[in-house]
Amino acid sequence: MAETSATTGTGEPASRPRQSSWKYIGPGIVVAATGVGAGDLVATLIAGSKFGYTLMWAAVIGCVVKISLAEAAGRWHLATGRTLFDGWRSLGPWTTVYFAVYVVLWGFIYGATAMSSSALPIVALFPEGPGLKFWAIVTGLIGLAFVWFNRYAVFEKVMTVLIGIMFVVVVYVAARVVPDVGASFAGLLPVLPDGSLLYTLGLIGGVGGTITMAAYGYWVNAKGWSNSSWMKVMRLDNRVAYITTGIFVVAMLIVGAELLHASQVALTSGDRGLIDLGKVLEDRFGAGTAKLFLVGFFATSFSSLIGVWHGVSLMFADFVERFRAPAAGAVKTEEHEGADVAERRQRSLPFRAYLLWLTFPPMTLLWLDEPFGLVIAYGVLGAFFMPFLALTLLWLLNSSRTPGEWRNGWVSNGMLALSGLLFVVLCVQQVRELPW
Repeated sequence: MAETSATTGTGEPASRPRQSSWKYIGPGIVVAATGVGAGDLVATLIAGSKFGYTLMWAAVIGCVVKISLAEAAGRWHLATGRTLFDGWRSLGPWTTVYFAVYVVLWGFIYGATAMSSSALPIVALFPEGPGLKFWAIVTGLIGLAFVWFNRYAVFEKVMTVLIGIMFVVVVYVAARVVPDVGASFAGLLPVLPDGSLLYTLGLIGGVGGTITMAAYGYWVNAKGWSNSSWMKVMRLDNRVAYITTGIFVVAMLIVGAELLHASQVALTSGDRGLIDLGKVLEDRFGAGTAKLFLVGFFATSFSSLIGVWHGVSLMFADFVERFRAPAAGAVKTEEHEGADVAERRQRSLPFRAYLLWLTFPPMTLLWLDEPFGLVIAYGVLGAFFMPFLALTLLWLLNSSRTPGEWRNGWVSNGMLALSGLLFVVLCVQQVRELPW
């Protein structure tokens, strides 16, 4: 196939397009491992336990939606040579205000949630040892030290190992429960049973859909992919990531359908639901399978912890850098955003300050009930993030900020518009369900 030379935002020729290759895969693995948390897996299990295989089609659509969103974020970084926050800032000061409030408040509560989630399987594996608070603090400190002292290349390798553990364990458990292949294929037909609408929307929009999708472009740059010649590579990387995520979702739906649906076992909502599942697995398959599952639970939770510690800290460092810049939204050429810039950001004071913010202040929430007002504000801001991401990407990638060659086509516009609409509906529902 003939290769054509792409151009940068300045009109200068970029290097020839790289051929997509499995050897380049990396940032997608990181975003997949980070985006799928323990709470997401429980939500999928509960959907499977209530409706069996009926919502399998929603998991597939969710995979396609996430591929479209992450591809758009990565395409912005590579096509323009500008970071996503740089693009947001060009839309007006309201994006800076929103992101500043969101990233501070979200980090405070997420830090405690991630540490607790990582500690839960350790406590279950070693019930005679120290309690949850001790292990939560230990996992937070390990995550802090790991991200503080390591660069992207090491971080990516460790995330690859963790997602490998997650993948093997989840698929193994799904195989142990012996899936009904016929029912699985039947579940690909779009059907909405009574009472399933919110579970369907959650499956499409929830798993793997967090601020870490916005961090994907930053990891692409940290990998050394700095211009549009890497577009094919990025797209393959992104598809691998979310097909892997889709397999996770399908596997957990199978477990929910086969192990919980028939016996009508109810799980605790949130991360603790996986502890309930561990007990069910022990009763059905023995202690060995249950312990293996808890190892996979830990890999799921801890990969999300260090992924956020790294990716959102990179975003915060970029936010501070843009905020200090004298010219808001000044265009940068492609070559300015690459591994060297990511390396500098990882050594910067804002990066490390946000790492500390994610680790130490949230430890207070391990002892205190989360303040009512804080929960409300966090819930509202968090609910608005995914619509914010989808709709601002739609705006940026249809404007003159993006080189004409890389602007949205009708498929991208359709998927981003569908994503935006879906996340607006989910946003309204999340806000309605808050304990006002």
